[in-house]
Amino acid sequence: MGTGCRVQPDRTLRNGHLSDSKGNVEQVKYEKLSFVPSTNRYGAHRTVPNKTATTDQLLDQLKKLAEMPLNQATSLPSSVYVSEDFLRLEEQEIFYKQWICAGRADVIPNPGDYLTHHLAYQPVTVMRQKSGEIKAYSNVCLHRMMRLLENRGHCEKIVCPYHGWTYDIEGKLIGAPHMHENPHFKASDYVLPPIRSEIWEGWIYLTLDQDIPPVKEQLSSLQEIVRNYRMAGYQHVVQQDYEWVGNWKQLVENFIEGYHLPVTHSTTVGEHLTVGETRFPENPHHPIFTYQTFTKAYGARIGRAHENNTTLTQEQRNTSMLIGVFPTHLFVLAPDHLWYISIQPKGTGQIYIRYGSAIAPEVLAASQNRELLINEVSDILDQVNEEDRIIIEGLYKGANAPLSKPGLLCWLEQQNHEFIQYLAKHLCKS
Repeated sequence: MGTGCRVQPDRTLRNGHLSDSKGNVEQVKYEKLSFVPSTNRYGAHRTVPNKTATTDQLLDQLKKLAEMPLNQATSLPSSVYVSEDFLRLEEQEIFYKQWICAGRADVIPNPGDYLTHHLAYQPVTVMRQKSGEIKAYSNVCLHRMMRLLENRGHCEKIVCPYHGWTYDIEGKLIGAPHMHENPHFKASDYVLPPIRSEIWEGWIYLTLDQDIPPVKEQLSSLQEIVRNYRMAGYQHVVQQDYEWVGNWKQLVENFIEGYHLPVTHSTTVGEHLTVGETRFPENPHHPIFTYQTFTKAYGARIGRAHENNTTLTQEQRNTSMLIGVFPTHLFVLAPDHLWYISIQPKGTGQIYIRYGSAIAPEVLAASQNRELLINEVSDILDQVNEEDRIIIEGLYKGANAPLSKPGLLCWLEQQNHEFIQYLAKHLCKS
């Protein structure tokens, strides 16, 4: 971290354990399976399925799955979760080329407030400017390529922790110790490379692709669908970063289907869920997003509109939306709150997760104890995250198992099939 920066005391959870003040964490490690010929009790050789499918073979399977109707499609083959070559392709064709959500804009409300993120291997700083706009640029020093900032905080200037090269909050170099002795050095030649960023409905989106259509354009039809919720006005209350064991696609698939909610989350968000009333759009084939709606029964602790909400009417007042903006921005938009994750891979078996929540302004305004309300919502969602973490780790173990194979999808997993179609569109070029 550069000098002159104040870092927010965000917690970081890795593999289910909070890091200490020195950043030490207890790592959960899994032994890689070795798939070799084996014999049965009678000494005869048996064939053990392996994970050695080539990328071309996996892409062929992916394409076929995407073309199938939902009632014939299965989940993804296990090798797509464990193949290093498949991950390299995903990084090149998805994480370097698509819009990735970095969090909520009101997390950094004041000039000099910043948060850090990354696009695959590219570190990014997102900084609130003096003009009030948000600007993103490379979070790598232009001297010896040291990472500049960590986590989230406030800066009057950015000072490289290696040699002290100093940048203003616009990314321009304003100081470089002892470099004046080099006649070829000009500070004006050094400006941190800008990274394309856009704000949509209070969300910060980043991309390395200069040609991809704007977020607002790609999500114009979703804009109409969520209009009455006015989520741009929801107020940030929590942001945390996690690292879990698992493959990034498993977490996407888990988040965008409600099939597991009454089982995995039976005492939290699944308690008052009426699964049979889950609804999908009639024409669901949007290029980069998917959604479903579900209702919360009377008595649910969260998920119903406050009496002072004047924009949601009739059934909308107890209807939540489960939305996936592909590839990895996933959120539940409820009448009284929203919560989200934005994820990226850290290898085939580890996931970087940015998690956060926000509360509708009328709910906060009417609360007599704002801190208690925030803690209650956060506690529920923390429980949900822990329940999901256990599932994701189990799924990744299963994907590595030599006898694992995918089964048919349920109608409640329609969004999983849409995710398969998204992957096929961006990975299967021929």
